[in-house]
Amino acid sequence: MSVNHKTALVTGASRGIGRAIAERLAQDGFSVIVNYAGNASAAQETVQTIIAKGGKAVAIQADVASETDVSRLFREAQGVTGSLDVVVHSAGMMPMAKITPAGLADFDKVIHTNLRGAFLVLAHAAETVNEGGRIIALSTSVIAKSFPAYGPYIASKAGVEGLVHVLANELRGRNITVNAVAPGPTGTELFFNGKNEEQIATIAKLAPLERIGKPEEIASAVATLAGPDGSWINAQVIRVNGGFA
Repeated sequence: MSVNHKTALVTGASRGIGRAIAERLAQDGFSVIVNYAGNASAAQETVQTIIAKGGKAVAIQADVASETDVSRLFREAQGVTGSLDVVVHSAGMMPMAKITPAGLADFDKVIHTNLRGAFLVLAHAAETVNEGGRIIALSTSVIAKSFPAYGPYIASKAGVEGLVHVLANELRGRNITVNAVAPGPTGTELFFNGKNEEQIATIAKLAPLERIGKPEEIASAVATLAGPDGSWINAQVIRVNGGFA
């Protein structure tokens, strides 16, 4: 699968890991569709960064939790170059809530966005991606840790991994791979927000490599799955975490 004249849609691509993925796929030769929910200026900044480096990119707004928005997103994405070859679902949220009655509202919110949203994106990707294409969802390596207050987030991402395995089987015969990438702690604005240096250092020590991952390192794994080297990797969860779990 040569990436020349291929188009990739990346959800949640206005910042963090999603942005790193969009920039890497553009660097590899994909025309990239930068999806964002609400931060139009950040999305345009991602687009302009890609274009400044000689790549091709456009931004399309859509909330992945909205059935109407996701349907429109894929319709508009197809219209950009006439085809869609790779879909990377990176959009999501991570509210902290303990498994208590008071945590139900946050649970409902994160399941609605992270799990229902993934179902919507994967469902439309399955109907839209060209034969020989790639579908990649972002999960998390924190599933293995079971930290307090991560219950809703872990439940949502465990569900995403389940969807990936099933969809790979449902697409039998179309030569489309379906995989997930599960990052460990990664140095994004979302990760650093609200943490002091001591907390960050403690988390960094959890992996044998004793550091926080870089968004570009997650993007490299996604790029492998999206490119020619990923042709025989299917129905897998790739844990990119330095040995964190």
